[in-house]
Amino acid sequence: MGEKKQIHLVRIAEIDVIPEYWEDYKEIVLYGARESVEKEEGVISIFPMEIQAEKHKIRILEIYRDQKAYEDHIKSKHFQHYKTSTLKMIKDLKLVDMNALDVGLIKKIFIKENVVNNDK
Repeated sequence: MGEKKQIHLVRIAEIDVIPEYWEDYKEIVLYGARESVEKEEGVISIFPMEIQAEKHKIRILEIYRDQKAYEDHIKSKHFQHYKTSTLKMIKDLKLVDMNALDVGLIKKIFIKENVVNNDK
């Protein structure tokens, strides 16, 4: 009858980092983002960005294939490392669940190479 639509979990994480931890936080968040996108098939995007006009404020665009992919992600070793290592570094955290207005664009914007289990 038609193509079955996948339910994506889309979220914006709004994070305010304590300035003295800024450099350490950036290193940890970038490592976690890369590991998540490269190693987890269900993670479409973990894209950290800094607000230009507001130093030490991060926004992360998180897109997961579905709820299970998100649940698997938060159990991953790299996410657990991120969570435990940055706990003292974060002044404020707000998770904002979003609804994509055009889910089809996700596939056009976020093109992942198949790097999962791709040992050479």
